[in-house]
Amino acid sequence: MTVNNAVMAIMGAIVMVSLLLGASISPVVVSENWLWLTAFVGFMSFQSAFTGFCPTALLVKKLGAK
Repeated sequence: MTVNNAVMAIMGAIVMVSLLLGASISPVVVSENWLWLTAFVGFMSFQSAFTGFCPTALLVKKLGAK
């Protein structure tokens, strides 16, 4: 798996999980504050397109992805 594919898979998983946790029917179990995680991932992917800096890519490279 390439670094780009791994980063996209991680971003997609984080967005899906945070949306599920933030949009749950029962506010007792989860909080709407999980949607801030979705916003953070979106912001980081947006800034990465312009700056080339992606902390997740650095981590994935250290873990041995191509």
